Amino acid sequence: MPDSPYPTDLFAGEVALVTGAASGIGQGIALWLGRCGATVVASDLDAGRGAATVATLQAAGARAAFVPADLASAEGHAALAEAASAAFGPVAMLVHSASPPRRETQTVGGVTPADWDAMVDTNLRSGFFLARELGQRMVAAALRGRMVFVASLHAQSPRNLPHYSAAKAGQVAVVQELARYFGPAGIRVNAVAPGAVPGGGFQGDFAALAKRVPLGRVGSPEDVARTAVALLSDRCMPYVTGAFVPVDGGLVLSNWIDSASAV
Repeated sequence: MPDSPYPTDLFAGEVALVTGAASGIGQGIALWLGRCGATVVASDLDAGRGAATVATLQAAGARAAFVPADLASAEGHAALAEAASAAFGPVAMLVHSASPPRRETQTVGGVTPADWDAMVDTNLRSGFFLARELGQRMVAAALRGRMVFVASLHAQSPRNLPHYSAAKAGQVAVVQELARYFGPAGIRVNAVAPGAVPGGGFQGDFAALAKRVPLGRVGSPEDVARTAVALLSDRCMPYVTGAFVPVDGGLVLSNWIDSASAV
């Protein structure tokens, strides 16, 4: 991991809960929070890889613990909120990155009700109720808390994965609702929107995809983590809430038409 632009005490004394921390973007954010001084509660459905994330954090000198959670279940969010708060004390930061793998067969014509429910329940339903519960606990503990939802560019554009696009679009609305509700208590809530970041079940031609990105490459969990850390920091972004921040290298601009080829 390259040198960090952030101080190692940026989140000293604060507890962060990261869902989906066993791999990909969630893991990347958890590791960056740890190196910036946060005490990290890493949560995931995959206990083996989640424990490995915690081991990496601890080896780097961070305080960390793993809490298993199934956020596709009806009460998974409530159990996680309780366990995370019991691990090291009140949670000051939430990063909601958990999401089921999405497969290219789960199109408008192929997605099943079970696929839909797991995706929407994990991303949207549990995301809202987990954030609300932790936000209420932040208020009770007089914490100026922060939250980041890992959304997607496909919250605003079709992907032919309707359950995924719908869940991410719903997350953006939830972020805005939470930001407005908890803002008077000094709690900030934002969303990052990754573009082309390998993972999540997508097995496409990333070399071809990179040619559509103005910055010339696909993204990485680290790209998203750097942005999430800034959003979570009151030193960096104390006046930002309810925002939707693309982290995509300019991929959203890929509908550009060169004047030479314009009709």
